[in-house]
Amino acid sequence: MKVSEADSRNLVRLCCRALDDKKAGNVRVLDVRDLSSITNYLIIATATSDPHVRALRVELEKVLDSAKAHIVGVETSRDSGWTVMDAFDVMIHVFAPEMRSHYGLEKLWKDAPEVPLSDMLADKARPAKKARKAGKAKKVAKPAVKAAAKKKKISRKG
Repeated sequence: MKVSEADSRNLVRLCCRALDDKKAGNVRVLDVRDLSSITNYLIIATATSDPHVRALRVELEKVLDSAKAHIVGVETSRDSGWTVMDAFDVMIHVFAPEMRSHYGLEKLWKDAPEVPLSDMLADKARPAKKARKAGKAKKVAKPAVKAAAKKKKISRKG
């Protein structure tokens, strides 16, 4: 299943936004395209507790489903402090703090370049700005319509 680089990065962006929205900590994105034959990106995040791990997994499942991403698998067990989601070109690991330090995936993948999280969250607010601009455009258009209507009334009277 060949996925474009743009699609991969968009999926990473969506997952990072979901993790950020649900208050995941220390989110890191590793570009493993040159180091792995099974995935392009690893996303590693920390949850505050086991219930938070579950909440983040549920939110990620919703995001991946709405993006129509192919979920290869989800591995988790109750109170394990770790869940991994394989979306083919993106693999997401969510850990409780003690499990993250125990497994040290960042050390295992230390040769992988890190993608700045700020790049993944940078245009997070843009849709809202576009919506605001669209609203302003409509407000500007209304006075123009009113002015045209007044002109018609004036021209009819004269």
